[in-house]
Amino acid sequence: MSNRLTQIATRTGDDGSTGLGDGTRVPKSHLRVAAMGDVDELNSGLGVLLAEPLPAAVRELLVVVQHELFNLGGELSIPGFELLKADAVLRLDQALDQHNAQLPRLKEFILPAGTRSAALAHVSRTVARRAERAVVALGASEKINDAPRQYLNRLSDLLFVLARVLNRANLDGLGGDDVYWKSEKLLRADE
Repeated sequence: MSNRLTQIATRTGDDGSTGLGDGTRVPKSHLRVAAMGDVDELNSGLGVLLAEPLPAAVRELLVVVQHELFNLGGELSIPGFELLKADAVLRLDQALDQHNAQLPRLKEFILPAGTRSAALAHVSRTVARRAERAVVALGASEKINDAPRQYLNRLSDLLFVLARVLNRANLDGLGGDDVYWKSEKLLRADE
């Protein structure tokens, strides 16, 4: 991974292939490339979320996550290489415990809505789930380490919790609570 990009438009991908970090070329439709793309999209989504007003602790956490996602993408780009360590998964577990402890227990499903920052966290959560599915699909055909799959699973959970935290942060004057799904069961109970 010591090579840095010096030229962006190389035209080497015009034939529908792309180069991996180890120098091999694969079709752009390859499962590895799909997983790398989903992780890149997730990281970009977190960049948009970071452009919003956020509590300092959430901002600091998401900056670390962006770096770890870059490591995950690097690991995916080099078959057999390990960049994402188990302590990154542990760090997400600790953040989950910390942020979830301050939230009320859920009694109903919530909608991916609320404040803009919470909604953006939900969008990133769904991309994290897609990236996880792509890594699982890749792992079914090639040997990959456990940490990338575990990290993405934990990150999607964390983003759900952070969306709830952000709905309560009230940084934009719109915060308050989660947006609850109005199920038929709840509607009947209210009658």
